[in-house]
Amino acid sequence: MADLDDVQEAKNYHTDIPQKSEAFFLKGSNSLDWGMKNRLARIFNPESGRTVMLAIDHGYFQGPTTGLERVDISILPLVPYADTLMLTRGILRTVIPPSTSKSIVLRVSGGTSILKELSNEDIAVDIEDSARLNVCAMAVQVFIGGEHERQSITNMTKMVDMGTRYGIPTLAVTAVGKDMARDARYFRLATRICAELGAHYVKTYYVDKGFDTVCASCPVPIVMAGGKKLPELDALTMAYNAVQGGAAGVDMGRNIFQSEAPVAMIKAVRAVVHNNETPSKAFDLYNTLKNQK
Repeated sequence: MADLDDVQEAKNYHTDIPQKSEAFFLKGSNSLDWGMKNRLARIFNPESGRTVMLAIDHGYFQGPTTGLERVDISILPLVPYADTLMLTRGILRTVIPPSTSKSIVLRVSGGTSILKELSNEDIAVDIEDSARLNVCAMAVQVFIGGEHERQSITNMTKMVDMGTRYGIPTLAVTAVGKDMARDARYFRLATRICAELGAHYVKTYYVDKGFDTVCASCPVPIVMAGGKKLPELDALTMAYNAVQGGAAGVDMGRNIFQSEAPVAMIKAVRAVVHNNETPSKAFDLYNTLKNQK
């Protein structure tokens, strides 16, 4: 206990300076509670307002896909260069060192494999386990136009409600069925529905025409999904066009861990996302780092 005889009267009240109340840097997030904002600020870099998410959750429906056969060998060297990891609780508990300071986005929907109808998902993780694992967001797949569209939307809204109680944001991941058109009109529909029903940010695919309208019409941040493996320059160009079109970052998996030089690739992606580096210069960086190895 402080010595009461040595207590000095407070005097530096700065009555001439109004107390600051800074607006939160992330689109559509200013009215969220402190815990929500703090978690989002660990996913998105407050200086650039963007994120490089490393998606390694493919195994929850694909099994050990190429590049993810041994997560401990192929992925752990990439972790220092990602802003956040998107994965399942099984990989988190068995492979990722608890000493990591990286934020975690936890896949919480599931229930089917590539052998069945993928849209037939349910909530696969209890909210208490998300809190127990100290995750920064929960990812739910949403199949707008899919066979089980209503169920997947309900999954997302349930996680939004439960996450709000615990201060954990929900990421809606838009899935595209093989019979759906991959165009801006569809993605405007899918992302807007997710945001309207409470998703705190949305992961969706890039389209060459009208992607800026997808970002503009969504009132919460959009993160671009990396999708299938592309040549490195094409992947860097896609990432550049996405963030210049309004995306608040990228969530790449195969375009990083299936690259010939994964560490070089994730560093090049970071240059594009956080430093607005052009695709050609980022590709030069990739080649330089690749050759150094």
